Amino acid sequence: MNRHDPWQTLRRHTPARIGQGRSGVSTPTAAHLAFQLAHAQARDAVQLALDGAVLAQACSCDGHTGLLLHSAAASRSEYLQRPDLGRRLDQASRTQLASMPAGADLALVAADGLSALAVQRHVAPFLAALRARLALETWTVTPLMIVQQGRVAVGDEVGALLKARAVLVMIGERPGLSVPDSLGLYLTWAPAVGLRDDSRNCISNVRPEGLPYGQAAYRLHYLLSQAFSRQLSGVALKDETVTEGAALAGTRNFLLE
Repeated sequence: MNRHDPWQTLRRHTPARIGQGRSGVSTPTAAHLAFQLAHAQARDAVQLALDGAVLAQACSCDGHTGLLLHSAAASRSEYLQRPDLGRRLDQASRTQLASMPAGADLALVAADGLSALAVQRHVAPFLAALRARLALETWTVTPLMIVQQGRVAVGDEVGALLKARAVLVMIGERPGLSVPDSLGLYLTWAPAVGLRDDSRNCISNVRPEGLPYGQAAYRLHYLLSQAFSRQLSGVALKDETVTEGAALAGTRNFLLE
């Protein structure tokens, strides 16, 4: 006998685990196996190595491919146990940057973070959308700096060494049990080693199933323009874009269906 599942309508709108049901006092087998699979995918995303060479080629622009750098964390194990090492470059990377042209408006940094999968999948298409917006104006932008075993704050050192006015760090966010490939964007005005997280603006969940590339590029461009105009970033700079509000105005409320 087929019974209508009232949760099915809601499941179409969210990857969250809702209305899983039960078998006696336990979770049904299908739901339990799906949870175990999601947990394994999250663990794999944390351990997966970033293919920096492939990413550098995918993000090449005007004949310039990305530059491969490394944090002070020598291995993935050390990176996970020593967050401080992931926030600084190793000596070889600092030497590489010393020979780079300095003074760009925006330094571009990609770091594997806690999900290299997110960086591998989403950085190139997001950058294409962002570059299309920046090309309409007079921004100077560095080639992509790809930092392996890097955390958000490593962008501060990259930006400071390049004497960039602002730095954008694109990084793999901590995997969840429904999303193992979420990309985060962190914009910092006047990057310098030792800045706190309240000095940055964050745009989260960049991926086709979350915040699409075009919308993310629109929001980042707005924040970047405001950062240059007001010469600040972080908690003092609010995202006042109206894209989401305009989109929601024409969206049906699925809770009322």
